[in-house]
Amino acid sequence: MTTPGEPLSWDERLQRRLARGEETALGELYDQLAPLVHGLAGRILTDQAAAEQLTREVFAHLWTHPEAFDPGEGSLRSWLGALTHRRAVDRLRLDRTADVGVSPGPHPGAAAGPSEGTHAATHGLPADGQLPDPPPAPRPGPDRKAPPHQDRSARAGAVDEEIRAVATAARVQYVVDSLPHPLRETITETYYDGRTYQETAHRLGISEQAAKQRMRLGLQLLATELTEARDDDADGAAPPAPGTSTAGAPAGSPS
Repeated sequence: MTTPGEPLSWDERLQRRLARGEETALGELYDQLAPLVHGLAGRILTDQAAAEQLTREVFAHLWTHPEAFDPGEGSLRSWLGALTHRRAVDRLRLDRTADVGVSPGPHPGAAAGPSEGTHAATHGLPADGQLPDPPPAPRPGPDRKAPPHQDRSARAGAVDEEIRAVATAARVQYVVDSLPHPLRETITETYYDGRTYQETAHRLGISEQAAKQRMRLGLQLLATELTEARDDDADGAAPPAPGTSTAGAPAGSPS
């Protein structure tokens, strides 16, 4: 957010114009960011009609609730990405769980609570772990089938893993697509196409040092955007990108 006396950012101007009900502001926003939103929705849902519908819903939500976006909390692009990501994942989970006959569980990217994920908390035991673990369930033998609840749990887990992988890849691509062109093409050449810095520099007509600098900056922006997206997403829908540390800094950044 700008300080008093500074000119308003594009995001702040758009938010204020939307709050005043200016349809031209919605049109300007749609022209600039709808391709990114539609691309993110399409990569998660793999259904163009559903992606188009979700894109309309996302912009309609911003049009009717412009106050939901706070320029002081991040960029409008990141906010729209988080909203799209969350709604697309929720829709995909409903479809996938219906296909395999299980009830939707917690959001695959939902933020864990302070003790969530610990062995004791999983079994409803005190966090100090003083009580013994429950005995393991009998493992199915050649003539024994897994209990129905275990089979459903396994299928639900597989669904969550599938959705997590799809959603992570889609969100990373959304951020990469929104990077400035020089950074985007360097990441594409080096990271996605597997070229060395020397090869990338030759193809782009820049020095090897410039290629490394672009790659480093691109990865830093990628990590920052994804961290910002996780903070913006109330349900923690944006999981960390592959190759980033838990602190949000890219792992293995070029030196």
